[in-house]
Amino acid sequence: MSDDSTKIHVPPKGTRGARMMDVFMRLGRPFMSRVVRRYQKASGPEPEKFMGFPVGVLTTVGAKTGKERSLPLGAFQDGPDTWLIVASKSGSASHPAWFHNIAQNPDKVWFQIGNRKFKAHVESLRGTDREDAYAKVAKAAPSYAGYPKKTDREIPVLRITPAG
Repeated sequence: MSDDSTKIHVPPKGTRGARMMDVFMRLGRPFMSRVVRRYQKASGPEPEKFMGFPVGVLTTVGAKTGKERSLPLGAFQDGPDTWLIVASKSGSASHPAWFHNIAQNPDKVWFQIGNRKFKAHVESLRGTDREDAYAKVAKAAPSYAGYPKKTDREIPVLRITPAG
């Protein structure tokens, strides 16, 4: 069980948002698996880039399955050993599965950036901290700027730091 410092705020699901086609999601899984394997083999300290912004590999434990799940995500540096990730799901009405995995199992999260992998402490940002962090991400990766316009849900922003 987690204490209050590890609880993840889960905003309500939205009533509108971008639609992610199931067929696209199924077809994308093999591609994402290849991307994860490539990133996990990173030999240098600098993160891989995709569409001009850094990418990290997030590993969570499934909320329903209990299985480890790894996927590449935009990772935005927010200080030494501090990264921001955004549960945007491209502006969908629902949160991504990995976000629910973190909320259910906040003590079972790992993060890899470049060749550095660590057990992660995850903090859910709220209020002006979340707004400022989202603005920082949108400045670094302009595609993120349009996601809040597509949905009426609050898009979670999480801060990742090494645990312990």
